[in-house]
Amino acid sequence: MFQVALAQIKLHSRRFIAVGLAVLLAVAFLVATLLVNSSTQATLKASLGESFAKADAVISAGPGLNPKLLDQTAVDAVGKVPGVTASYAQLETALQVKSPNSTFYSKLLNTAPESALESAVLVSGALPSAPGQVAVDEKTAERSSLAVGSALTLTSSTGQSTSATVSGIVKPSSDPMRSGSAQLLATTQTIAPLAVQPLVYQTIQLKLDGKLSDAERSGLAQALAAAGFDKATVNTPDQQTTAQIQSKTGGDDVLTLVLLAFAAIAIIVAVLVVSNTFAVLVAQRTRELALLRCIGAKKSQIRNSVLAEAAIVGVVSSAAGVAAAFGGMYALISWLKTTPGNQFATFQGNLSAPIAGMLVGILLTAAAALVPARAATAVAPLAAMRPVDDAALSNRSGRTRLAIGGVLIALGGLLLAFGAISSNLMIALPGGAMTFIGLLLCASLFVPRLVSAFGKLASPAGVPGKLASLNAVRNPGRTTATASALLIGVTLVSMMLTGASTARSAFETTFDERYPVDISVEAGSYDPAKVQSLKTLAGVSAVAQLPLVGEVVGSSDPMLTGGSVYGISSSDAATMLGSAQNRVQPGKLLMPKSAKDSTLTVKSGGTDRSLPVVKATSNGFAPMVNLDTVPAPAGAEQAVWVKLVPGLGSSQILDLRTQIAKTLAVDDYAVTGGAMEKASFNQVIDLMLLVVTGLLAIAVLIALIGVANTLSLSVLERTRENALLRALGLTKRGLRGMLALEAVLVAGVAALIGVALGGLYGWLGAQSALGGFTAVVPNLPWLQLLLVVAVAAAAGLAASVVPARRAAKLSPVEGLATD
Repeated sequence: MFQVALAQIKLHSRRFIAVGLAVLLAVAFLVATLLVNSSTQATLKASLGESFAKADAVISAGPGLNPKLLDQTAVDAVGKVPGVTASYAQLETALQVKSPNSTFYSKLLNTAPESALESAVLVSGALPSAPGQVAVDEKTAERSSLAVGSALTLTSSTGQSTSATVSGIVKPSSDPMRSGSAQLLATTQTIAPLAVQPLVYQTIQLKLDGKLSDAERSGLAQALAAAGFDKATVNTPDQQTTAQIQSKTGGDDVLTLVLLAFAAIAIIVAVLVVSNTFAVLVAQRTRELALLRCIGAKKSQIRNSVLAEAAIVGVVSSAAGVAAAFGGMYALISWLKTTPGNQFATFQGNLSAPIAGMLVGILLTAAAALVPARAATAVAPLAAMRPVDDAALSNRSGRTRLAIGGVLIALGGLLLAFGAISSNLMIALPGGAMTFIGLLLCASLFVPRLVSAFGKLASPAGVPGKLASLNAVRNPGRTTATASALLIGVTLVSMMLTGASTARSAFETTFDERYPVDISVEAGSYDPAKVQSLKTLAGVSAVAQLPLVGEVVGSSDPMLTGGSVYGISSSDAATMLGSAQNRVQPGKLLMPKSAKDSTLTVKSGGTDRSLPVVKATSNGFAPMVNLDTVPAPAGAEQAVWVKLVPGLGSSQILDLRTQIAKTLAVDDYAVTGGAMEKASFNQVIDLMLLVVTGLLAIAVLIALIGVANTLSLSVLERTRENALLRALGLTKRGLRGMLALEAVLVAGVAALIGVALGGLYGWLGAQSALGGFTAVVPNLPWLQLLLVVAVAAAAGLAASVVPARRAAKLSPVEGLATD
């Protein structure tokens, strides 16, 4: 039977090429998803974990409330552990830097004592090796006109100052926590007098004589515990990166959950598309398989023959899919590395990706071929020569299939709803998969009827239009199979678009609440003309002046008593503040989020005014009133707020901050705000979404190949039917038009259903993944979803061109003679 399998592949190579493409793309989708997981971890390691990427072990103070901070005692303790060859106690402090051309705020980090642990990349000059030497990042050097040999004055928050000389220029850090400010490097001897005493370290990085083993981890933990650091953690760089991500997301590794969900979705899509395509192919050979039974082939031989065909197609196509995924992901990430701000994007393969791809591809094709093969051999050979009934309530197989589908929809819907309500993606994911599979099983109930209903729109096309509409309900199984291929792809694409849009909106809302003002300049006496000139700077959207109108009196919090109160107009509040909660209304006093008083007094110009308190979304918000409540005193100092154009990068914001400082004649450190933090984190989010967009392209290709497969096989199946229509007078043009209209109707209906399902799944998925981290409000990207529907309809039309031309070329006599 193996020879029969080879003969079938050779004889029906055109059909198997279509199946092979479906398997190839499905495997490529799965492998690419797994590569996204490993490449994402590598990318995060190159950004969030950049400063300790060269270490073999990273020690931090540990989780929990008030863990004992790492100090020299901890450094000495781990240095004595066998296997430790070098250590680097990372020390960082914030300070003001004054150069001949500017004054700016900076984070000063100590260099590693061993080059094997140093993460900084030198551009020119040399790394600091003696007291009084510093290295400056390339962007800061360019912005402040610094070069090797430039003299600087470093001043700490406690007023300690020292002189330093630039010894080298280094590449800027990709760590979002450091990229928002100027970055300086110096020896520990230079930093120690400027840092807060006693010295405490962020991390202790170790170089070992090999990879971190369980025994070495235990030895380091015991040494730390003996020195009094029982909460300290010992991690690999990858584990430390994951821990940092968890600390930013409230302890939930949302990124890993989302990537795992994406991998699971890829497997589901692969199963559905390949199974559907192969089932149509084998179903069309039911009579051929039955004929083999008639001449003596056993059931097991028939099954083995079909499985052998599937195995050959699976091996070849899976190998090609693995190669395509590796090549595509490598090209995509290589391109990302060339774009500004994404130089830290990193491609990293893993052995599990190709192994999983090959196994899944082969098993998918085998499993997809087994079900229809068993169906063909489960009846008597002569009975198998008759057409197979569609799944409907009028036959047993149809009732069974629809009953299973109904149960899956009901149970899956409950799991999906519960997962969304409880913000548990691992519950919502199987629920969504169950409902979708259930809908596919029941699709024959509603897809043909919807196609027929929309088919009335094709009536003006005459006989071809009416025939296209009738074909949808005359063979419901064929119509459903054709629609299902595109339904899968469109649902996935719509789900990802909606999920990404909803997640982006949720993150932006959280950032707006945490960082309500893009850029703010501390209060001072500014020339109104210069303030207004800020609007002309590239990247500035709006500018507002907030006069100092009084001070808070009588707060139960000593830190808030006597605090300055600023005034803002209603129009400026609406323009500058994204969250309505921060837009103070007349008759109210806006206080920081930590305020506990319900009513407070504002003292302004000798007048006391008692006002009800409303809380801002952030503790960093200064007390504020509406100018209609407390007018600005004459000659009052004013703070300046600047709203930026959305989408600016970190370097653009840093340049803007320098320009604003120069325009208003203030030091750089007087210009603050949340724009830099938002840009830094959005940069990482954007990178992940770009990679996911690359995966969506693969999903679209899977859907299109599924449509092309089913349409092509449908035309081959209807060769005699089409020939009969030609014999009855239907022209070649009419036949092509009928098939094109039928394809557009089926594709359009599948796209509409897919967009509706994808929008629902995308919203509930975002709620399940992010609901515990931030408020999630559905945000449907209508224009993108409409574009998906249009592309799907156009794809259906394009997929019909080749089969329609092939059908039209065949003469009626030849078509009627075809078996």
